[in-house]
This record gives sequence, structure tokens and C-alpha cells, in this order.
Amino acid sequence: MKSNYDFSKAIKNPYAKKLKKTICINISESVLSYFKELSEKTDIPYQTLINMFLAQAKAEKMEPKFIAKTPRKKQVA
Repeated sequence: MKSNYDFSKAIKNPYAKKLKKTICINISESVLSYFKELSEKTDIPYQTLINMFLAQAKAEKMEPKFIAKTPRKKQVA
């Protein structure tokens, strides 16, 4: 291993931003506990498990059951 490396000609990874994006979301304590328990059983970090679950939902084009298929009417005051 070299004692010094020259990164002056290095280029930034153009795909780095496309890999993952940090976000802040509110998740109920019970849902978070579920994924943390699953994390301990599977030895996979809970954030990775949540990402895997969401990726599967996307791949299978899942939709929450509570979404109405018809547009809502605007309320008139």
C-alpha cells in the first residue's frame, strides 16, 4: 500500500446521487419497531429492509387500499 495517493486527477462519481437519497419521514413507532425486530432476525439493517420493502411495492405497482379511484370534489364554502 502506498503511503501517499494522488487524487488531483480524480473525477467525482456521476452516479453517486442516483444511488440513494437521504430523506426525513415520519413513521409510526410500531412500524419502526417491526422493521427493527425484522432487522435483528435477518441481520439486515432496518433502513435497508424498509428500502427493500418499498422497492418491492414499486416493482409490483402496489397501491394502498385506502386510495380512492375517483377524484375528490372540491368543497364550496
